[in-house]
Amino acid sequence: MQNRNVQIPYELFLQLLQYFLMDNYDGEEKIRLGLEQKLDAMVNREMYSKFKTAPTEEEREKFRQEYLDRKGIQESFRW
Repeated sequence: MQNRNVQIPYELFLQLLQYFLMDNYDGEEKIRLGLEQKLDAMVNREMYSKFKTAPTEEEREKFRQEYLDRKGIQESFRW
């Protein structure tokens, strides 16, 4: 796996600093939710990239369906 950077909101960064550097910080739920949102966004972006760059039509369709499933788009709205 290659080294890549990940950007997070400034507020989440400050919450992480407070959590790890200050023993009395109790915002674990906010941190967990922020990190889950970031992970979901990263996975969605990865699925979209695979959909757009897949070498075969079958793979493109597979990744397109996975992406639409993750985004929660109903079958009736898909082409």
